[in-house]
Amino acid sequence: MRTSPFDLSGRRALVTGSTRGIGAGIAEGLARAGAHVAVHGRDELGVKAAVNQLRNALADDGIEALVDSVVFDVTDAESMLSAVARLEQDLGGIDILVNNAGIQHRSALVDFPLHAWQEVLSANLTSCFLLARQLAPGMIIRGRGKIINICSVQNRLVRGSTSAYAAAKAGLGALGQVMCAEWAAAGIQINGLAPGYIDTDLNTALKQNPEMVDWIKSRTPAGRWGTPQDLAGPAVWLASAASDFVNGQVVFVDGGMTAVI
Repeated sequence: MRTSPFDLSGRRALVTGSTRGIGAGIAEGLARAGAHVAVHGRDELGVKAAVNQLRNALADDGIEALVDSVVFDVTDAESMLSAVARLEQDLGGIDILVNNAGIQHRSALVDFPLHAWQEVLSANLTSCFLLARQLAPGMIIRGRGKIINICSVQNRLVRGSTSAYAAAKAGLGALGQVMCAEWAAAGIQINGLAPGYIDTDLNTALKQNPEMVDWIKSRTPAGRWGTPQDLAGPAVWLASAASDFVNGQVVFVDGGMTAVI
């Protein structure tokens, strides 16, 4: 009997920044598809709570989840790579990497602090480069692997005050293309998901502005904000055999925002 092309049984996944928001939604989606998922965060108590929440959610639906945890700060390269090396050894390899962890800092360009610029680039771009470089050799040896970079609608459309975030996300899209150029022949697919405006903690400042909330709804053909669950299905697709001939792309999950003017 042939299995579903979306079945992730036997696959091991690391989703960075997965204690809440988009990362949590993707982690749950991968786990529901059968993957052994490592939940990541930089706060040990928060990670434990997220793991328990995920296990309970799946248990309520009769699914026995394979869930592990890993704690590190994506802006601390040394501790991050050390923790991921241990995780890779413990799990026997990582087949799916979802580079999701990220931060935002809003400031006008002329006032943008250098330390904030560097922190945003470190979290949203450099960490993705380092993790992919760390895990790609194992994927190459196994002849398969999936890397999903969480980009942004700001890969294509930008707003003032988000210069570092927009630059990092656009860079991540280009970095994914370079990864494709170098690793596709080894059986690795590298793609990006570019969310539109998603109802998460990262957008708390925007959600507190009623005019912005209404503008986003009116600017999005779907007529609403996205949810973390809206990213789960596309992530499962990009993590599965169903997308084996999709490579070097950025898929916009934005309710149609980038399709219209």
